[in-house]
Amino acid sequence: MAQDPRGVSPLRQLRNVRALDEGRFVFEAMLSGWADQQSSRGLAERTIGSRELVIRRFEEFAGRYPWEWSPGDLEDYTTQAKSRQRPATPSAIRGYHSIIRLFCDYLTDPRYRWVADCEERFGSAPQQVCHEWNTLAHLVDYEGRPQRRALTYDEIEQFFTVADRRVETILQRGRKGALAALRDSQIFKMIYAYGLRRAEAVGLDVADLRPNGVAPRFGRFGAVDVRWGKGAQGSGPRRRSVLTIPELDWITEGLAQWIDHARPRFTAGSAGPLWLTERGTRVSLRYIDLRFAQLRDEAELPSELSVHALRHTYVTNLIEWGYAEKFVQDQVGHAYASTTAIYTSVGDDFKNRMINRALSRIYGGPHAEDSRP
Repeated sequence: MAQDPRGVSPLRQLRNVRALDEGRFVFEAMLSGWADQQSSRGLAERTIGSRELVIRRFEEFAGRYPWEWSPGDLEDYTTQAKSRQRPATPSAIRGYHSIIRLFCDYLTDPRYRWVADCEERFGSAPQQVCHEWNTLAHLVDYEGRPQRRALTYDEIEQFFTVADRRVETILQRGRKGALAALRDSQIFKMIYAYGLRRAEAVGLDVADLRPNGVAPRFGRFGAVDVRWGKGAQGSGPRRRSVLTIPELDWITEGLAQWIDHARPRFTAGSAGPLWLTERGTRVSLRYIDLRFAQLRDEAELPSELSVHALRHTYVTNLIEWGYAEKFVQDQVGHAYASTTAIYTSVGDDFKNRMINRALSRIYGGPHAEDSRP
């Protein structure tokens, strides 16, 4: 039997099924079919699940099914998201618009025959409710909170001083928890020293620490193989290798202390997760957030700083130290140089040096030779 060239929707394959709630039945079939389409494209299950959640929330807000949606529903949904107690950020709203647009594209694609099926069952068909006049345009590169920034040199030193002092305090008082405090300190130092995301640091195994033949002085800690890097457009994890840099070579001593002396107190195995809890499980992302907030507050640093500020600081410092933008981009795993530029906010010391060199180059002075190209 020849296949219908116009395409077959999940409903065509279930024509003999009679649901008690036909509207709900069709809506669930739409979500199931869209999930299959995304899975066929190779998108990660987490991405598919998060998109489905957005569509379910939009359907619940509209109080109607997709074949009844109109552009006004999207506009009301956007207004509600912007006016709630904690307003959604522009990037979050743009994400909602993008997901709803993709879902409507799927429903209105004639290859899936949802339009014909809905017209036959309900007398109305899905339409694209997102258009250029009611969706948020991308006007600036960075739309996060202005308070998000890199730490200054004094702040980063203050933060790590508090983290190290916590270990000493616990030992002096003869209390439990010194090993966990040492682990926490080393986790945050590693996040900074390699510009890692939280999930990348948590997902590390001991085997991911490798020597770098070009820099034998760093021994077994010349590079870190990141296997759980952030994917692009719903893909799976993206891998990269992050090299140890001379300015942050102090991280190798801390890693050696953790792996050789502290970690064996949590497990007898030499392989497996790098950062373990007292129960032998991998440290969680939530724990990382909570511990960072606690140390940040003890260091009396601004409350808007998050763990991601350590990665932000890494990018900023590498630019200040003169590393090429392409090298920085590869180190932190950005697909585009423009993304790296968003994270770059050089400090006043760096900018003052640049001004002094420019003044010397133009007017002459002690830095005239240093300013030559």
